[in-house]
Amino acid sequence: MKHRFIFLLVLFLFAGAACATEPVVIPEEDVVHMTFLQAVVLGAVEGFTEYLPVSSTGHLILTQRAMGIGQTEADNQAADAYSICIQAGAILAVLTLYFPYMRRMFNGLLGRDPEGRRLAINIAVAFMPAAVIGLLFHSQIKEHLFGLWPIVFAWFVGGVVILIVSRWKRGQPGQPGLEVEQLTWKHALLIGFMQCIAMWPGTSRSLVTIIGGLLVGMKLTSAVVFSFLLGVITLTAATAYDTLQHGELMMEVFGFTNIAVGFIVATIAAVISVKWFLSYLKRYGLGLFGYYRIALSIVVATLLLTGLLADRI
Repeated sequence: MKHRFIFLLVLFLFAGAACATEPVVIPEEDVVHMTFLQAVVLGAVEGFTEYLPVSSTGHLILTQRAMGIGQTEADNQAADAYSICIQAGAILAVLTLYFPYMRRMFNGLLGRDPEGRRLAINIAVAFMPAAVIGLLFHSQIKEHLFGLWPIVFAWFVGGVVILIVSRWKRGQPGQPGLEVEQLTWKHALLIGFMQCIAMWPGTSRSLVTIIGGLLVGMKLTSAVVFSFLLGVITLTAATAYDTLQHGELMMEVFGFTNIAVGFIVATIAAVISVKWFLSYLKRYGLGLFGYYRIALSIVVATLLLTGLLADRI
């Protein structure tokens, strides 16, 4: 338990130090200040959706638009960075819940646990495709895909894919699958390339990495665990990158208190969500999330077509 509190303290202080730079001066008319309640809502949305196959980024962008956040250029840049920065809370949740895996990987790198070393290498291999492609196309992705119409499209397609995968899995009852420790680096690399698809907001990093795990022969629960562990390094890299790029602007627009609130709420919500998700999957599978994504895409598309919701600023 002591280790978990140490993780919380170190990560929280790091996030604060990274953001606490000299403020950026921007015109007051370009700022839409965030309220405490909005910070709580965004933190809850991030935490509850980060590890579910529904796309946390898509839900955060939708929530921001609905609350009037991200309506000016400066505000929009800060809002996008805020959405990524509070992922640190979701990262902490997995570090806490899956600390034994982290310890095994650490011991493996020290030569004390061969299976832990293999898992650490596989996580690193799976991370590399997203790291390279993300750095090369980060600006283009944000410019062209961070709107609600691209997200609606991804929600719908992802929902259909989930229903197809669910039917496929029902046709293979009782078949054994690979455990997390049994993956090879080639399996991990395929999952890593699958993760790159999730750079399209609305797709869901969890969804594509879970499907990648199933395609290489993993058990559903093992694929979910590998997806969670891969998310730690992937989300940490994304959080650090956006904090360094837009931390000053984010602090000026939203303030440290709202960032801290979003982080804390996201941590609590993610712990609840991860525990519920694994319990639900063991009994019912992925099907519900497919129907949810399709229904949500239809509702949001209707709001966009009627002008009740704006696609972009």
